[in-house]
Amino acid sequence: MLALDLPTIWAFIIAFAIFAYVVMDGFDLGIGIMFSFIPPGLERDTAMNSIAPVWDGNETWLVLGGGGLLAAFPLAYGTIFSALYAPIVAMLLALIFRGVAFEFRARDPGHRRYWDFAFSLGSTVAGLAQGITLGALLQGIAVDSRVYAGGWFDWLTPFSLLVGVSLVCAYALLGATWLIMKTEGTLQARSYRLAVPLAVGTLVALALISAVTPYLSAVYWQRWFAFPQVLYTAQVPLLVAIASFVLFLGLRRRHHVTPFLMVLAIFTLTLAGLGISLFPHVVPPKITIWQAAAPDASLLFMLPGALVIVPIILTYTGFSYWVFRGKTRQDGYH
Repeated sequence: MLALDLPTIWAFIIAFAIFAYVVMDGFDLGIGIMFSFIPPGLERDTAMNSIAPVWDGNETWLVLGGGGLLAAFPLAYGTIFSALYAPIVAMLLALIFRGVAFEFRARDPGHRRYWDFAFSLGSTVAGLAQGITLGALLQGIAVDSRVYAGGWFDWLTPFSLLVGVSLVCAYALLGATWLIMKTEGTLQARSYRLAVPLAVGTLVALALISAVTPYLSAVYWQRWFAFPQVLYTAQVPLLVAIASFVLFLGLRRRHHVTPFLMVLAIFTLTLAGLGISLFPHVVPPKITIWQAAAPDASLLFMLPGALVIVPIILTYTGFSYWVFRGKTRQDGYH
């Protein structure tokens, strides 16, 4: 029983860390993606100031998710990184590039336009690489005798590119709704205008991915359409439709908080759908969480540390958001 429970517990811990990274770091990646559509000067500075207090801490969850995967599921870590080495390295380099640009645009105002371009490029490449990685994982990784058996460019397919572009669009939508919630004046008005086409693009892309995914594997088809589980899985697209309706209603009525919350809800439901498709496989279609897990003694030894560190991260993250709550004024203060 313990051999089944510990991998499942760790799978949920890592899934939670990935979810926290996507929703927390997603909006500041989104602001970088849409940076080219924000005019230089006061509006860009206000957009940057809205994420400055929290953006660095948001990436803690990426470290926790990657480190947890290595420690708890070393076989999955080795296989995934062997198959997806190129997009993962591109993502990490883009995040580094983006972080340097974030810091230097304030310290080197003479070259700010170059740092702005670097920030936007790094954010876009990071989002695209994350989406491609997800798409390649979802379409399956070739494994033979517990070793990656595919080629260098197996990750590069029309489906993985579709997921990559979709995630870039979704991150930009999350960033736009964050600016709606956190800013006022011309920047907020611009974010309202950008949010509508971004929402349409995100939902169309999500519909395309949802339509294609069941045909990638018979397992995915069974998870979504076999009776009686279809009675439960059908609730996911229904809830996405409801959240989308409330999103557009909030944008039309110029609500400040509702659009951001609805985009978070759509992200949450999308990740829930991803879990329905994948669980219990950690490297689809062959390796499950139990096959990839570290020995029970190792999982049990690490568990108390995770149960302590996750609440600590949640506490200081929540405290930082609470301290810097409210609108970001154009002078940079809350």
